[in-house]
Amino acid sequence: MNIQLNGENTPVDDGATLTDVINNLPLQGSRYAVEVNEELVPRSEHDRYHLKEGDSVEIVQAIGGG
Repeated sequence: MNIQLNGENTPVDDGATLTDVINNLPLQGSRYAVEVNEELVPRSEHDRYHLKEGDSVEIVQAIGGG
């Protein structure tokens, strides 16, 4: 199936979870937030959140500074 990941059409396996998608990105050790269809999804739900065809996923990394 296909989802929109940060604005780009991205194929993922049927039944993929947010964790499945995140694990394929270079985010280890980073702070990030995830929205699906403009709704924030808490990190505690990433393992249980199954994506659907056409979902729009935005992953935003926190960048420190000051």
